[in-house]
Amino acid sequence: MSGPRVLTFANQKGGVGKTTTVACLGAALAEAGRRVLLVDLDPQACLTFSVGLDPDAIEVSLYEVMLGLVDPRAVVVGTEEGPDLLPASIDLAGCEARLLPVQDREYRLRQALTRIAEDGRSYDDILIDCPPTLGMLTINGLTAADALIIPMQCETLAYRGVGQLLDTVTIDVVGITNPNLRILGVLPTLYDGRTAHSREVLADISQRYGVDVLEPAIPRTIRFAEAPAAGRTLLATDSASKGAKAYRKLAKSLLGPEFANF
Repeated sequence: MSGPRVLTFANQKGGVGKTTTVACLGAALAEAGRRVLLVDLDPQACLTFSVGLDPDAIEVSLYEVMLGLVDPRAVVVGTEEGPDLLPASIDLAGCEARLLPVQDREYRLRQALTRIAEDGRSYDDILIDCPPTLGMLTINGLTAADALIIPMQCETLAYRGVGQLLDTVTIDVVGITNPNLRILGVLPTLYDGRTAHSREVLADISQRYGVDVLEPAIPRTIRFAEAPAAGRTLLATDSASKGAKAYRKLAKSLLGPEFANF
């Protein structure tokens, strides 16, 4: 495989564990010896905060990169757990309006990642955390990706967002900006195997959407919510927990032969 594998994590429904997944999976891949770059495309900058940076103290962020104001190679920063980061700031909230008249607006993130690779920064995996919308930032994340993973909370109301996202992927992305995008599958999150409802939702995902269900399902635990306050992931704050073990198992599966080309 030439070049890094770019995985985008998207779901326009908020609160599904998307940012937690990017942070924890990135840490797990780094533990496995992979060179990882995290990309925070969300104006809320939760990923940036979760890995120990203060979004309000960042002088330049992905906002300036997307508008072509700075070289993306100058914006990449390191994190304590190993992955590098393209950080976000609240300024990203104004990015979509600024990009609206730009001809190549859907390709700005792809161009930035290509520029970073030209600097000799050899990453194995690039993980992109999209905002909970289907706007231009998410389209950029999908256009830049080799593959899409959809974190989905194991609750009935989460179904609606997945269907809308798949429509956008098929029509606007695969049909126009990134015909090679592969949907790796839905990642069940906030899963409580003790409840019949969670088990029923999990069993219905593949049949309803015709996509694979990635394993393992990520368990519901308050530990995930506590970790960002320390600026670390659960793999650092509670390494032996079920949640940390689940993300390590997910990382191992993504390194398997069936995903070797993505």
